[in-house]
Amino acid sequence: MKTIFDQDNRKQLINRIEQIDKDSEAQWGKMNVYQMIKHLNKWNQWVLGIDNNIPYKQDFVGKLIGKMVLKSNTKNDKRMGKGAPAGSNFTIKEKNGDFEKEKKTLIELTEQYGVYNNPSFIHGFFGKMTKEQIGIFAYKHYDHHLRQFGV
Repeated sequence: MKTIFDQDNRKQLINRIEQIDKDSEAQWGKMNVYQMIKHLNKWNQWVLGIDNNIPYKQDFVGKLIGKMVLKSNTKNDKRMGKGAPAGSNFTIKEKNGDFEKEKKTLIELTEQYGVYNNPSFIHGFFGKMTKEQIGIFAYKHYDHHLRQFGV
């Protein structure tokens, strides 16, 4: 299975990120390209533990079904479907800003997975995840949004 912890997979993701520009249009969903890049930046900072102000706490519904959903999302290379909610902590309201700066930040954050070390990470829905699960899910999350914008 593809994981963001694999250097070749990270390079492929970065190549795809580099193909996006401020005029890229979504093929589905509500976010524009700026919001998507900023959403990934905020999400990655949370996972990586960089400048993170979002608590590591599993919500109630996640405690009921989170592990089951996580297992189904990380057991194979099946892509994430369209229409999955971003979560209130990762919804970006601002519609525009410094796109190139955000894109550069996303590339830098992607590279940080090469030295990942955040043992305190707890996903808000899935709960505590193994490093392997984090790597697979992070890759799928990137792939989902890059496909959303045609790359």
